[in-house]
Amino acid sequence: MNASINQARKRFLESDQEMQDGLMPIVDAHHHFWDVKNNPHHWLKNQPRIPFRYGDYEAICCDFLPDDYSKAVQKHHVIRHVAMEGEWNPLDPVGEALWMQRLASKSGKPHAMSAQIWLDRNDLNQVLEAYAQEPLFGFVKSVRHKPRVTTRQEFKSNWSEPGSMRCGHWRNGYARLADHQLMFELQCPWWHLDEAIELANDFPSTKIIINHAGLPATRDAETVATWSKAMGRISECQNVFVKISGLGVAGKAWTVEAHKPIVQTLIDQFGVDRCMFASNYPVDALVTNLDSIWSGFKQLSKRLNPTERLAIFCDTAVNVYQLK
Repeated sequence: MNASINQARKRFLESDQEMQDGLMPIVDAHHHFWDVKNNPHHWLKNQPRIPFRYGDYEAICCDFLPDDYSKAVQKHHVIRHVAMEGEWNPLDPVGEALWMQRLASKSGKPHAMSAQIWLDRNDLNQVLEAYAQEPLFGFVKSVRHKPRVTTRQEFKSNWSEPGSMRCGHWRNGYARLADHQLMFELQCPWWHLDEAIELANDFPSTKIIINHAGLPATRDAETVATWSKAMGRISECQNVFVKISGLGVAGKAWTVEAHKPIVQTLIDQFGVDRCMFASNYPVDALVTNLDSIWSGFKQLSKRLNPTERLAIFCDTAVNVYQLK
């Protein structure tokens, strides 16, 4: 590990218990930076706004840059940042990665990026080559292409459509990731996770990182139980990791009690070595503030011992994203 990361870990582990929350070194494994005024984030700029899982998102249609994160994070000790692609103009996925790398060179943040890609598009080879060359080689650690999905009501176990995880063309593109040592960021509703199990088994050398806890956006007992079974099945694939992030529910308060069953289930299923806390900021500013997210995660991890807490806040992300 990087010397500065090791020093932060050591201070935390050697501190008194009442001091540990303040010294907890955090890797924010999933958040966004965007310059809405100058860059092509059409969903943040254009009217009418698109349908969104948190509802009205007007409040985040503004710049969010490293200084904004630093102001929002308050007392929490975030030592590394992994930026997620932010729905930049899909005609130019490399453009966002190059902008993000320039931002990192200027500000020191982020330290790595999950970049946009389109696995079933004709420009796949050019995009992969761009990510494999300077200045993006070693900076782009993973890629995201949200696969085609359907509603839970319309979903069937044999569901397959062009652009889905069972689409042959899409899978052919996915097969290319291993050659470029790129991980795959999976954002899809939990009822599609059996398709992801097929990917994990068919391409075992590619790590899959499930975004936002598999999107348990409905919290009635039956839905949470079925979500838990789906997450349990995919947790058996050792090349699958999960980000505990994006836990908000539209119209509901972000509270520790609301998210406790989700967080405990994921830790029990995946273990701390395959779980990462992440803020999904500024998107989750629609449901709470950044201080409350990190304070909430600290409360939700109190049952863990210090080494386990360190893993889920820091070490797992450092290892997965190779944050040297």
